Amino acid sequence: MNLPRPFRGLINPMATPLAAPDQLDVAGVERLVPHILAGGVHALFILGTTGEGPSLSHRMRRELIERVTSLAGTKVPVLVAITDTSREESVELANFAAEQGASGLVLAAPYYYPMTQADLRGYVERLAPDLPLPFFLYNMPSHTKVDFEPETVRRLADLPNVLGLKDSSSDLNYFRDVHDAVGDRSDFALLMGPEELLVEAMKIGAHGGVCGGSNVFPELFVKLYEAARDGRRAEVDRLQDLVVRFGRGVYNIGENYLVGLKCALSLAGICSDAMAEPFLPLECAKREQIRNALLDLGLLPQPAISTPR
Repeated sequence: MNLPRPFRGLINPMATPLAAPDQLDVAGVERLVPHILAGGVHALFILGTTGEGPSLSHRMRRELIERVTSLAGTKVPVLVAITDTSREESVELANFAAEQGASGLVLAAPYYYPMTQADLRGYVERLAPDLPLPFFLYNMPSHTKVDFEPETVRRLADLPNVLGLKDSSSDLNYFRDVHDAVGDRSDFALLMGPEELLVEAMKIGAHGGVCGGSNVFPELFVKLYEAARDGRRAEVDRLQDLVVRFGRGVYNIGENYLVGLKCALSLAGICSDAMAEPFLPLECAKREQIRNALLDLGLLPQPAISTPR
């Protein structure tokens, strides 16, 4: 499936259902993909941060690609993260994704050795000709120790197979600087990662968002994107309030947002809450906090109240 340029819409960064740290929850995948697609998302993005991609074995990454591309079919594009500390592993995974019918790739900086902007730019420029699909740059400095600085983005935008940038820096000033740097490139997509910043990023010029909460509540995030796109201010305010409440009630409970998200998916009956190492599922008390938050948002059925006889 060819990707439009620029790509616009709400992309789901799919969580990876696990039955054990190195075992796919196949039934969970078969429930999660249709659940997300039913909410109207415009693309699936697998093996990213929300998908725990760097923590999964290469065998599991391939299994997930195969299953998700099969389930998605031609309904929406599937984007595959290929970030690895090994260049050759990135190329091999990219080739496998293309063979399975993926539409595009996502590339963050290699995440072990520190590097300069010249190192980063040179790496992408040398890698790009060997990739079989167009790709997005992925700015995730909290995990990779380096930003794609605006000037680097501007220069890499000239590569024919670079589609755009997903920014997960949580820095709107950075996002604005990148937007200014590529302002003459109408075909270059800018996508916001942190979902609470989607609306502000679209005011700057973002073409869409990559929202983790769309695993649990895809329709909410699609509607937020559409309301922001169409300038429906009152609806944006209402939906943004739900997004903020979702984040506070789910992401802020565990040691990181992923364990809360997996817990929410488990409580919704979609997939297991098993985590890739080194993380473990939430304990009972914190699960109850998330359950109450989801009940308050109307994302779980209210428990039946028994009446005394």
